[in-house]
Amino acid sequence: MNQFETILVTGGAGYVGSLLVPQLLDKGHKVVVYDIMYFGNDFLPKDNPNLTVIEGDIRNAEKFGKACEGVDAVIHLACISNDTSFDLDEALSTTINLDAFEPMVIAAKAAGVKRFVYASTSSVYGVSEQPDVKEDHPLIPLTLYNDFKGQCEPRLFKHMDDNFTCVTIRPATVCGYAPRLRLDLSVNILTNHAITNGKITVFGGEQLRPNLNVKDMCRLYHLLMELPADKIQGKTYNAGYQNRSIMDIAKIVQKVVEEEFPEKAPIEIVTTPSDDKRSYHINSDKIREELGFEPQHTIEDAVRELCQAFREDKIPDSMDDDWYYNVRLMKKLGAK
Repeated sequence: MNQFETILVTGGAGYVGSLLVPQLLDKGHKVVVYDIMYFGNDFLPKDNPNLTVIEGDIRNAEKFGKACEGVDAVIHLACISNDTSFDLDEALSTTINLDAFEPMVIAAKAAGVKRFVYASTSSVYGVSEQPDVKEDHPLIPLTLYNDFKGQCEPRLFKHMDDNFTCVTIRPATVCGYAPRLRLDLSVNILTNHAITNGKITVFGGEQLRPNLNVKDMCRLYHLLMELPADKIQGKTYNAGYQNRSIMDIAKIVQKVVEEEFPEKAPIEIVTTPSDDKRSYHINSDKIREELGFEPQHTIEDAVRELCQAFREDKIPDSMDDDWYYNVRLMKKLGAK
């Protein structure tokens, strides 16, 4: 018996949502997807009677509040994601990632939602020399994306009460295959280049990045729908593993792709300078000790899954189709 019968997923037609939503349906939940649909929704199981798909903008708090009627829990994934997307249109990113957030929380609570899960980001820590960045580390955002993600966390928690459970996750960079695939994230970028071009270009290389397989990201959201309120109320958790330098990730990709596509070997790794300074080593002991959550999938698994999807022709036109690249598609659409 599910604790929450109906779950609304903002951004449910995005990268993580496209994998999570069918899984929630398979677990017996009713699911409402609330999404602006920049990337379409043909990959969602729209023939499932327990799925409701709403094309909506989270900046419209009134429409969002109506969508929350009869909803038990919200998983908030929708945002203009990552730093490069912010460079596209600062005003768009500000209205969606910051200004819309608290009105949305208020609307959800007013509609009777009992639990609100917020996907922040581990990049709120910016650059840190600390060997292990834990949740109490100062937030030193380098970009507006990091800054706004961090600012929303206390805006959520001030609304929690006995009937409204709030929890924040700070995920690492997600990797691996999902139906609405992103090829603008580090592991996925390098894998695409290795398979398509037979060459991997590394920008910088020394920067440390924590990683999280998209399958584990979804497992964590399932867990947050199952745990009792007192376990997670007001908590913030890192969720990132395999802290690796970009160069180490490139070597993992090189090894796996050469194993999966021996005809493409040897795959060359080329380095080039980068002004991307973000580097941090996050510690996820807290979520393991308090919630028992540990990853079951690795960077290597993510690369193999992508190799399999390429082999099955699930990723056509991977370099040129804007659909795989958030900034390119939003530019093309003239997103406002």
